Amino acid sequence: MLQQFLHDFGYFALFLGTFFEGETILVLAGFLAFRGYMDINLVVVVAFFGSYAGDQLWYFLGRKHGRKLLARKPRWQMMGDRALEHIRKHPDIWVLSFRFVYGLRTVMPVAIGLSGYPPGRYLLLNGIGAAIWATALAAAAYHFGAVLEGMLGSVKKYELWVLGALLVLGLGLWLRRRFKNARLAKKIYADEQALKAARVNAEAPKTPNE
Repeated sequence: MLQQFLHDFGYFALFLGTFFEGETILVLAGFLAFRGYMDINLVVVVAFFGSYAGDQLWYFLGRKHGRKLLARKPRWQMMGDRALEHIRKHPDIWVLSFRFVYGLRTVMPVAIGLSGYPPGRYLLLNGIGAAIWATALAAAAYHFGAVLEGMLGSVKKYELWVLGALLVLGLGLWLRRRFKNARLAKKIYADEQALKAARVNAEAPKTPNE
């Protein structure tokens, strides 16, 4: 059943997952490749194209509508401003490495586009970064399966537990980031409201008794 599902939808799901922030699904695919359900070479290729296409899209959206996109949410605005500071100091390094910084897969390409980074250079370095990321994560997950088999003797009877644990870990990291971002957004909103109130009080006309 699992094998048939992965045969029919596995690579498509991998492409969609890596098009967005796909660390968890790539790790799952790498482990499944070790178990023989998927082909490790195809996993790397599909993950590369998914990541590459997704980040190219966010980059061009950043060039056209960067400020509007970041202004939609306070945390995006703050993260985008911080990302711009990093990009202006070491642009090429960040283009190559931002995929390895959890939580920046969406904001960083938008900020890179907004910074005016050359399209041709981004096309090249983004491809190199996507290739390194896809190969490294898939290989790490594949070898994780080999290490696990060396420890347990046989992974087959534990594979569903391992897949479940990886899914729970990925979900836990995602929820943790969501809660952290929600708290951050509330703090930013409260600070903005306090600043607006202070400005209103400062600009209010004073009475003769004051």
